[in-house]
Amino acid sequence: MPSAREIECSMNIVFVALTLLSLVFMTFAAPTAALPSMISGVTDAVVLALKLTAIYAVWLSVLKMAEATGLDRKLSRALRPVIRRIFKGESERSYDHISVNLASNMLGMGGATTPAAIEAMASMCREEGKATDNMLMLLVINATSIQIIPATVIALRAAAGSANAASVFLPTLIATSCATGIGMILAKVCASASAQKEKRGK
Repeated sequence: MPSAREIECSMNIVFVALTLLSLVFMTFAAPTAALPSMISGVTDAVVLALKLTAIYAVWLSVLKMAEATGLDRKLSRALRPVIRRIFKGESERSYDHISVNLASNMLGMGGATTPAAIEAMASMCREEGKATDNMLMLLVINATSIQIIPATVIALRAAAGSANAASVFLPTLIATSCATGIGMILAKVCASASAQKEKRGK
């Protein structure tokens, strides 16, 4: 399994390659618009980055208060019985990491989500290079991710000048809940089909 550093390097290479390829095509397609477009794009990127910095500073302070009051730990404990039923046969260490991961995801605390997910995956790994059903289930849940507080979407809408940036709260909750539920059902169906296939093969 590639390390986080290797994945980051690969993504950087992909983004740089896409940027250079776009610049080459634009230079040939519209030479006079290439430089103004680049300057305009950089200006917009800097402005957006400053807006998002301010918005995220506010959100992070709110999340820090939630962390200080123990809201994340309370949510993590509340999720524990559900997690035990979904991820059967795992260690207490795995359940701890999964609880933190899911609670952080729901509260929009991205900084705590990824490390907890990596630790959970590592603790659930039975065989190098092979994902278990529980690992795949955690991947599906993280990909669909129920959002109680869609901090990133709200921040982007606020930066874009939305009159009511938080109006996506209920639609986001409904959409992510449906996506997570369907994803979990499909993961269970695929795991069951795979188990039956292995039995027939034996």
